[in-house]
Amino acid sequence: LHLALAGLSHNSPSMTAHILLLEDDPAIARTASYALQREGWTVTHSVLLQDARVQLARNPCQLLVLDLGLPDGHGLDLLRSLRASGNALPVLILSAQNDEIDRVLGLELGADDYLPKPFSPRELAARVKALLRRASTTPVAAPAVLLDDAPGQRVLLRGQVLDLTRREYHLLACLLRGCGRIHSRAQLLDAAWGDDSTSTDRTVDTHVKTLR
Repeated sequence: LHLALAGLSHNSPSMTAHILLLEDDPAIARTASYALQREGWTVTHSVLLQDARVQLARNPCQLLVLDLGLPDGHGLDLLRSLRASGNALPVLILSAQNDEIDRVLGLELGADDYLPKPFSPRELAARVKALLRRASTTPVAAPAVLLDDAPGQRVLLRGQVLDLTRREYHLLACLLRGCGRIHSRAQLLDAAWGDDSTSTDRTVDTHVKTLR
């Protein structure tokens, strides 16, 4: 206990964090809420996607704990819309849907971490703490400056549509979804060029220069 308390500073941004928990299982919601509240964080619990969207619009929060299988839809739909709007809110997926495809898709859509159920409350708190710490030290672009219109496959800069090629769009969209992260050339190649075997690291460098 002394070690745990010693690691917390009253000046730490994570001490007063507001966390939105989107979880439809009452028992899991109670366990997760208790684990997070023990760390001094405020937790708002929502059961439905619709309620979570309202909460996000009305009450700023520092992190979203997101279940995938929900009564009124799929949690990844909320994640997709957040990232499409340029919102870099840290998101931790907490779900029993622990197949590899769910983990990969969630991370590709911009989730910051993935914790499968059943989970350790201590591990949940530790992962949330790490995400809050990283978010407090990572500068992010203002959401209103760049907007990724995924359905239209275009990016808007302060409301003006950028003149981008298809490759440039996919490259910039990948960077926007992972705002604040470090991307390898291999990741950018996969995002913008897929299975095109003729593309190289130099191709990525050239397109990044063009975007800049």
